[in-house]
Amino acid sequence: MANIDVMNLNGEKVGSMELADAVFAPDQVNEALLWEAVKHFRAAQRQGTHATKNRKLVAGSGKKLWKQKGTGRARVGSVRSPLWRHGGTVHGPQPRSYEYPFPRKKLLGALRSALAAKLADGKLTVVDSLEIKEAKTKLYFNALGKLGVTRTALLVENGRTLTEGLVKGARNLQGVELVLNNEVHPYDLLRYDRAIFSRAAIEQLTEALARSVSRRAAGRKATKAEKEAA
Repeated sequence: MANIDVMNLNGEKVGSMELADAVFAPDQVNEALLWEAVKHFRAAQRQGTHATKNRKLVAGSGKKLWKQKGTGRARVGSVRSPLWRHGGTVHGPQPRSYEYPFPRKKLLGALRSALAAKLADGKLTVVDSLEIKEAKTKLYFNALGKLGVTRTALLVENGRTLTEGLVKGARNLQGVELVLNNEVHPYDLLRYDRAIFSRAAIEQLTEALARSVSRRAAGRKATKAEKEAA
C-alpha cells in the first residue's frame, strides 16, 4: 500500500496513512475512462436552450400571395416559406437535454483513475481537519498557501464533519471549491490543480471505492464459476 503524509493547516506533518492499492495504484489510471466521464459531465451541464423558428412561428401573413396559375411566376403559398428571406427554418435546433445515461461502475472507475492520477502527480493532500476556529476567508487563504496551493484547489470534506464555519470561510476564495466526499466527481478532480481531503473524507471515500472493486471482483469470479459449471 502507498503511504501519504497527513498535514495540518499550518503545513506541518502530523501523521501518515495508508492508501488502498485497489484505488490509488498507478495502474488504476484509465485515460479513456476519464475522457468518457468528463464528456458525460459536460454534456449534462449544457443548457440546451437553443431554438429556431419554423414557418409556424415566424412573423408574417398566411395569405396566399398570388393565384396558383396564370401569372407565369412560381407558385407560392406563404411569405413564411423556408425558401423566402425571413422565412422559417427547416430542421433547426430545438430545446433539448444533452444528458445521457452513464453506468455507475464506469463512474466509480473514473473516480479511482482521477484519484490515482492526482496522487501520482503529487497533487493530492490529506489534512487532519479542514476546520479553523474562526470562519474567516483570510485564514483559509493563508492555510492553503502553507499547504502549497498556488493555483486552484478542490476541498473535500466529510458530510458528518462539515461545519458552517468551513462553508463560510472557503466560499469566497477565488479558484477554490468545497464539495462533500460523496459528491466529488472525476471532472472536479481534473479541473482543479490541487485536491485537499480531510482525513475523514478520504477514508470514507476510499472505503466505498475499494468495496466497489471487491464486489466487481466477486461478480467476475461468480460468472467464471458459472461458465465452468455449464
